[in-house]
Amino acid sequence: MGVSGISLGEMEEARPRSQTVTTTTSSYSETFSSSASLSYDRGFLTSPPGVLLLAEIGLCFNGSAFVLYLTAAIADATSIGIERHHNHNYNSWTASSFFAFLVTVCYAASTYFSFQSWRTRS
Repeated sequence: MGVSGISLGEMEEARPRSQTVTTTTSSYSETFSSSASLSYDRGFLTSPPGVLLLAEIGLCFNGSAFVLYLTAAIADATSIGIERHHNHNYNSWTASSFFAFLVTVCYAASTYFSFQSWRTRS
């Protein structure tokens, strides 16, 4: 029995039935499935928002590489002790420390130029 004492069968019979069925389709699923591939949109990358996105990615990469190389260069430079001066590895440690700081300076310059590029395009 239903809530008002009418059975469910009687409720279904009391409702008027429509003979037409309306079906709607959406192109969202087609768009979603084709855009979910791993291909990139070359038109977007050449547009101003795409260039800004690439500049931001470059800025983040160069900035994080600068910080990591600076940490490594400082650790390398502080590991050279006076007692190693008499060891044959002293020249190798000094050279590696010099080149670590050289790479750090290059990444710092690249980060600066990426930041300038990002700032002027916005």
